[in-house]
Amino acid sequence: MQIKINHINKMEGHAGFMASVLDGDVKSAKLEVKEGIRLIEGVLVGRHYKDMPIIAQRICGICPVVHNLTAIKSIEKAMGVQITEETILLRKLLEWGQIIHSHALHLFFLSLADLLNIDNDLKLIKKYPKETKKAIKTREYGMDIVKTIGGRVVHPLTDETGGFKKVPTKDEIKELLIKSEKAIKIAQELGAFFAKFKLPEFERETEYVCLENGKDYSIYDGDIKSSKGLHIPVDKFEKNFNELQRPREIVNRVKADGKTSYMVGAIARVNNHQGKLNVKAEEYLEKFGYKFPDYNPFHNITYQMVEIINAVEESIKILKILEHSQIENALTKNYKVKEGVGVSAVEAPRGTLYYHTDIDDKGYIKNVNIITPTAQALSHLEDDIAKYLPSVMNLSEKKRTQKLRSFIRAYDPCISCAVH
Repeated sequence: MQIKINHINKMEGHAGFMASVLDGDVKSAKLEVKEGIRLIEGVLVGRHYKDMPIIAQRICGICPVVHNLTAIKSIEKAMGVQITEETILLRKLLEWGQIIHSHALHLFFLSLADLLNIDNDLKLIKKYPKETKKAIKTREYGMDIVKTIGGRVVHPLTDETGGFKKVPTKDEIKELLIKSEKAIKIAQELGAFFAKFKLPEFERETEYVCLENGKDYSIYDGDIKSSKGLHIPVDKFEKNFNELQRPREIVNRVKADGKTSYMVGAIARVNNHQGKLNVKAEEYLEKFGYKFPDYNPFHNITYQMVEIINAVEESIKILKILEHSQIENALTKNYKVKEGVGVSAVEAPRGTLYYHTDIDDKGYIKNVNIITPTAQALSHLEDDIAKYLPSVMNLSEKKRTQKLRSFIRAYDPCISCAVH
C-alpha cells in the first residue's frame, strides 16, 4: 500500500509525505522536501564578514533573529571579539521575542485547527474570536521586542559584530515593560485555553539535545547537552553529530554519531531544563502532570506554550535589568579583524542552530557550515511517523491524511531553513 500526501499546508516551506506499507508493516516513511536548494553557504564564501549576518538572516522570515545572532557569534569567536554584558542581555531579549512570536504563530494558527478537527482556519477564528485576539496580541508582543531592539520585525538592522549600531532608549525599555505586564496575563489565559484540549497518545523513546549553560533555561549560550548523558563544547558538535545526504535528496540530515536520530526544539529543551523554568511557566507545566522524560512528540505543542510563558517572564527580568543599566555599553566599540575559526550555537524556536565560520586575515569568509534544527529533526520525524502510522492505517484516507499532517505539523518544521 502506498500513502502519499502531495502537500502539507500550514508550515514554513513546501513538503509532502510518502510511505510504503506491506501487510501492515511500514517499509518506508519519508517527508518529501519540495523546495530547491538555496546554496546560502556558497553565497557567503568570499563575502566580507560584515555581510554574513545580513545575508544569513534571509534564510528564514520567521526566525531571522537566530540566524543573525548565530552568524555574529561565530564571527566574534573566530576573531576573538569581546562583547559587553549589556550586549548579551539585548541579544537574549531579541531571541526571547522571536521565540514568542514564532511559537504563537505555530500554536494557534498552524496547529490548533488539527487538534480540534477543524479543516478551515476561518472557522477556527469564527469559533474562538477572543482566543484569536489573544494569540495575535501575544505574537505582537514578541514582534514589539524584536522591532524595539533589532530596528524592525523581520531581518534586524541594529545587531552586528561587537555589539549594536543603535540601542533602545530607556523610555522604549519602560514601554516594553508596561507591555510585558499585560503580555504575561494574556499568555497565561492563552495557556489555560490550550490546556483544555487533549493531545493524541503516542511515544517512542528518543534522545533530546539542546544548549546547557548550567545557570538558566539556556537559549543563547552553553555547551551541548543530551538526555543520554552527552555533554560537550559547541565546537565539538560536528565530531559527535554527522551530516548525511541521501541520493537525490536536497536536505543534509544530521544524526548522532552518524547513526541515530534525535530530537531538538521546545520538547527537548523542556525535557532537559524543566527545573529551570520561571515560576509561572513551571506552574503551568505542572498542571499537565507529564512525567519526564516525555517521549510524546505531540507534546511539543504544549511545551511551546510553556516556553511562551517562560519567555515573557524572562523578558520582564531582562527589561528590569536594562532599565537600570548603561545600555550604551552595548554600542559597538573598535576591534581588530583577525584570521580564525569560530563555532557558535543559539536556540532557535525549532531547536539548536549551529554556524561554523572560517575567516581570513582580511575579514573575508573562507568557509561556512550552517546546521539547522529541521535538518537535525527530519530523520527523527520519519522514525516517529513510521511507528505512528500503523495506528491510523484503518482510518479513511481523508481522516488518515489529517492525522498525518497533524503529526508532522506538531514538529513545526521549517523547510526554508532545511534547504538553506
